[in-house]
Parts: sequence; C-alpha cells; structure tokens
Amino acid sequence: MRFLAGEAGIRQFLDIGTGIPSANNTHEVAQSVAPDSRIVYVDNDPIVLAHARALLASTEQGACAYLDADLKDTGKILQLAAHTLDFSRPVAVLFIGVLHLVSDEDDPRRIMSEVLDATVPGSYLALTQPASDINADQVAEGARRYNERVRTPQTRRGYEATLRFFDGMQVIPPGLVQCHRWRPDPGAVGLEENVSAYGGVARS
Repeated sequence: MRFLAGEAGIRQFLDIGTGIPSANNTHEVAQSVAPDSRIVYVDNDPIVLAHARALLASTEQGACAYLDADLKDTGKILQLAAHTLDFSRPVAVLFIGVLHLVSDEDDPRRIMSEVLDATVPGSYLALTQPASDINADQVAEGARRYNERVRTPQTRRGYEATLRFFDGMQVIPPGLVQCHRWRPDPGAVGLEENVSAYGGVARS
C-alpha cells in the first residue's frame, strides 16, 4: 500500500475480500500517504461488513465505501464501486488473502480480468496467494485437514500458476516473491525463512 499510494501515485483502491478490520487497513495506509485516497472494500461476510462499517472511517478529503458482494459477482462490484471510484482514472485492485478461497473451477483469472478490464492503463493489481510448492508436504497436509472442516475449501497454487495472474501486465520489482520478501522494511528480520505464500504487484 505504501508503494501504491506513494511511489506509484495511486489514489483509488478496490479491495476485494476485505476480511475483518485490523491495524493498518488499506485506507489507513493509503490515506496516511495521500489523505485524498478513495477506497472501496468488498466482502460478503456480514460480520466483516458490520465491523467495517463500525470501525473504518475515512479522512474528510478521501472516501471509504463498503460493498456487500461476492467476488465472483464482478458486475455488481463494478457498478457499486463506480459510486465512489472514477474508473476513468487509475485504480489499484487488491486481491489480498482471498484467492485461496476461489477454486480453479471458479476461474480466478476470469474474475480478475473482468475487474481489470474496467480499469484504464496505469492501473495496478496486487495479490497474495498461499503456495503449494513451498514446504509442499507440510502445507498439503495442512490444507487437507483445513478442507475437511470448512464449507469453502482452500486452493493453494504454485509459482507458475500464480504468476499467470499477471499475464499481460508489467510486474513490479522484485516480482512475484514470498510475501515477506516483497520490499521489506529496513531491518526486517526472518527474511531467510520460508513463508508458504506468494505476493506481487503489477501495472497495466
């Protein structure tokens, strides 16, 4: 977020799959860099939406909106987001901590493309994806146990499958890497350890 709002100069953010609010939410980081940033959060969990509406307050110069929508319903997302975001200007689309909940049968690349096709050149895509090929045996067993207990199973993906989400875009250095290695803060510790999740940012 500091890169997108700072170095990239983005002022509009579409955060799909918000999750329960915690410290350093999308709008807090963006608006700490650029108070006029406009953010649309999307989730379909009523608990998430209740917390978001209660806890997430925008600066006076910017704006925050919270949409109750399934990420697969891209038409609804884009229609409602247009009340807050100007799609004639660049937008950063965020899929952070949510892609593992989209099965290959639901075609996450199609979902992303439908959203990104509504944005202008100079927009960005930022994503994270739990990995299947880092500590592979351990994470496979963890995923199996998790999937036995939930309604929506997780889908882990390897490096090449995750990199394909950025097809046709300019991937920002350092590229698709383990999440904690994407432009870490000076003095960050634990960088030599493996984390079984990829992260990256790309520009259209």
